[in-house]
Amino acid sequence: MKILVTGANGYLGRGVVDELLKRGNEVIATDFACDHVNSAAHCVPGDIFSIEDPYTYFGEPDVVLHLAWRDGFVHNSNTHFEDLPKHVAFLKKLCESGIQQVACMGSMHEIGFHEGSINAHTPCWPMSMYGIAKDALRNALQTIALQNKVKFQWLRGYYIVSDTQYGSSIFSKIVAAEIEGKKEFPFTTGQNQYDFLDYPDFCHQVAAAVNQDEVLGIINICSGKPEKLADRVERFIAENGFSIKLKYDAFPDRPYDSKAVWGDASKITRILDTEH
Repeated sequence: MKILVTGANGYLGRGVVDELLKRGNEVIATDFACDHVNSAAHCVPGDIFSIEDPYTYFGEPDVVLHLAWRDGFVHNSNTHFEDLPKHVAFLKKLCESGIQQVACMGSMHEIGFHEGSINAHTPCWPMSMYGIAKDALRNALQTIALQNKVKFQWLRGYYIVSDTQYGSSIFSKIVAAEIEGKKEFPFTTGQNQYDFLDYPDFCHQVAAAVNQDEVLGIINICSGKPEKLADRVERFIAENGFSIKLKYDAFPDRPYDSKAVWGDASKITRILDTEH
């Protein structure tokens, strides 16, 4: 398959591009720069929102995997709503030009406050600008894809665990703090339970989902089981042999964070099972 990956130079993009290449795909990678992208991909740097005919410009790909998004970890940034119409316009151009399949990265923050398992039918009541914008893009893209008979996938991500300092997750911040020689890391109570997925598994699941067109719609990219934040972070510190300690109760829990939430993994399990 010829797959266009937007946001390819980002924290998520570089690992997903590697996985897609491993599967023998032709990958067209695009971002503002390409310094972290696998050289086996065909990289086209630039601003995707300024391209009049992206389908032709990127060599008529079969599939687009849209990872591009600014300020994903700054949940109330103004950019979420500034960029939303641009994301819609870019993906609409591709859907109207002949692309066969559109996959877009979503977030569990579309759901808002929820306790328990999340599946494709769980109602969305997002409580941050990030979640509201992602939810709006999902609804718009689903409608556009249906109107143009394009296969639609919404890859709903949960909590990614990575041992790199380059990222904005709590795990990346702990790595950066350890490298800086800090003794303590300010933390919440850590009692909330989330769905954690190691970065290589995340990239593997995304690539597997995009590389097929039988399982469509909302697909949870997840482990399918909850774990306390404190337990996962303490385990992460131990796994990496770090000396930093958590300073509990330094921050309050965010009011819109669920007490216990995890993804229904039935769809991604079905996809992964067909690979073996």
